[in-house]
Parts: sequence; C-alpha cells; structure tokens
Amino acid sequence: MTQDLSDLSTFARSVFEAQPFSCFLGAELAAVGRDSAEIRIVNRPELQQQHGFVHGGVLSYLADNALTFAGGLALGGDALTAEYKINYCKPAVGDVIVARASSLVTTRRQAVCQCLIYVEKDGEERLVAVAQGTIVAAGSAE
Repeated sequence: MTQDLSDLSTFARSVFEAQPFSCFLGAELAAVGRDSAEIRIVNRPELQQQHGFVHGGVLSYLADNALTFAGGLALGGDALTAEYKINYCKPAVGDVIVARASSLVTTRRQAVCQCLIYVEKDGEERLVAVAQGTIVAAGSAE
C-alpha cells in the first residue's frame, strides 16, 4: 500500500464507510495520519445511560475503532484489535465525543496504540477516557 497521505485517507474512509455499526452509531472518521486517527460522534439521548452520561459501550467502541484505525494505518493496511483496555476517567457529558488514537510503537506485525477520548462542551474539551491496545495486521491474526 502506498504511503501517500491522500491514498491512506481514501483507504481508511472506504474501510470506515463499510462498517455498518459505525454508520448505525452516526460515527465520523474526522481525520487520519500515517499512524493516527480521529473519530467523532455527536451525542444524543439514545447513546446515554440512565444518568445522562454517554454510555461506556459508546466510549469503548470509539476506543476500539480509533485504536484499530491508527494501528492499521501504521501497519500499512487492514488490521484487527488483538487486545485493548480502557480507563473511564470522568463522566462523559457534552455535545460531541472525540477519540484520538496514535501508534506508539510499530513493528512488522503489530502496533501498540494509545487513544484519548474527550467530550466537547461549550467549546472546550475534557478528557473522559484513556485506552491502550495492541493492533495486528489482518494477515497475521490467522
């Protein structure tokens, strides 16, 4: 796969648009880099739990998908999550939820990535969760 950023962006967007669950949630692949990705979701009542916070499952989806995109881009192609963990730091209350992930270390077969999840409210961002995961090239997962 070519390393041209516009080609990476086109590849990443085609993969993202082929994910029915991402479409169902209303997620948007907002930005990509050679080893990074940003995914955004506009908050709405059906994404919240009983206290009005964004549900942990939505934050977990954002972490998993952003980590996998960052790792996949760093690895140069299709990738899968081998494992990840997430720490919920503060209740997620805001207008938009933003996940920003990047690869910290990349080898031939895997990328160790970090994701920071923020909520935007009144023009400010607040960190609400932190995740780390290991992403593997799709061919090496079999």
